[in-house]
Amino acid sequence: MAWQMVGVAVGWQMYDLTRSALALGFVGLAQFAPLLLLVFVIGHVADRFDRRHIARACELVEALAVIVLCVATLDGAIQPALIYAMVVLLGVGRAFESPASSALLPNLVPANIIPAASARAATAQQVSSISGPAIGGILYAWHPWIPYGVAGAMFVAAAVLMTLMRTRGTSAVTSGPPTRDSVFAGLKFIRETPLVLGAITLDLFAVLLGGATALLPIYARDILMIGPWGLGLLRTAPAVGALTLSLFFGRHPIRRHAGRIMFAAVATFGIATVVFGLSHWFWLSFAALVFLGASDVVSVVIRSSLVAILTPDVMRGRVNAVNSLFIGTSNQAGEFESGVTAALLGPVGAVVLGGFGTILVAVIFFRLFPALAKIDAVTDAAAPGIVRRLASKPVL
Repeated sequence: MAWQMVGVAVGWQMYDLTRSALALGFVGLAQFAPLLLLVFVIGHVADRFDRRHIARACELVEALAVIVLCVATLDGAIQPALIYAMVVLLGVGRAFESPASSALLPNLVPANIIPAASARAATAQQVSSISGPAIGGILYAWHPWIPYGVAGAMFVAAAVLMTLMRTRGTSAVTSGPPTRDSVFAGLKFIRETPLVLGAITLDLFAVLLGGATALLPIYARDILMIGPWGLGLLRTAPAVGALTLSLFFGRHPIRRHAGRIMFAAVATFGIATVVFGLSHWFWLSFAALVFLGASDVVSVVIRSSLVAILTPDVMRGRVNAVNSLFIGTSNQAGEFESGVTAALLGPVGAVVLGGFGTILVAVIFFRLFPALAKIDAVTDAAAPGIVRRLASKPVL
């Protein structure tokens, strides 16, 4: 929730100060750059030290960054350079926090309910995605310093909750001096484990090609002609679909045919993208985006459950760091790809081509990773042979 609020406040404030779209682009780059530069370091740290301590320290660093922005805004001393510096600091905190937090999940719940726990986590994320920007915008309209102050308090609250968390066993799983092989062990594990490699790269290419949401302002203004209020509804639609389905999976996790369901969800994502691209009716476009968000969360829940279950605990930090990089790259590069394609083919051509590209990716990956398609239930009990073989592999 704090991250969503800060994202809105930083965006509005930077544009108020600079009136530059390029400056907004650099804000996104400043946030993503630490993950890109430190991906192998943060994964190794997450496997070397207690993951609760890492997450707590990162949340306190994030609290410090937004409190600096709060004080500077309150004093009238805020400048673009200071915003960039604090966004980089926030990006560093998020880069170290994300793989540590993701690696904690299997230490919190039994393996047989990891799919349900992943769905609950997705629900929390979607709730914050829907309500966080709205709350941040309202608080910013009240006064620009308020969302920073509230977000700082929420980061501190998260750190306190992380301190109170109890895990099933130890969270410090790796010892010995770091080596070149140990730092890159997560990438090697992904490359040598077809189920994990297929799940992660499937999401990477699907999101990379199906980035319709980056072009929503053009659709709202020039195609659907619905204005800013309609743009807000369009941006909310994917989160509504994702929230609805993640709530369902929290109560009724996928127990059969998980692999085929994941491929079907990716194909549905592509179909929904094509429908949205061709639509000239607002409510059809809204419905297409709802289906887009719902199908995306199906893939997310299954993929995150697979990665959590099939990755040995000693490797989870490094594997989740690479996974975070893949997700960040697909989102950032997907927006760039959509913009370039729209400049060449127009927005409708870009979205429709991207949707068909996503469908093609699902078909190709279905043929390339047949074992992934054959996954039934995403639990240890459903695939004991796979898990035993992975657990018996030497790890660093």
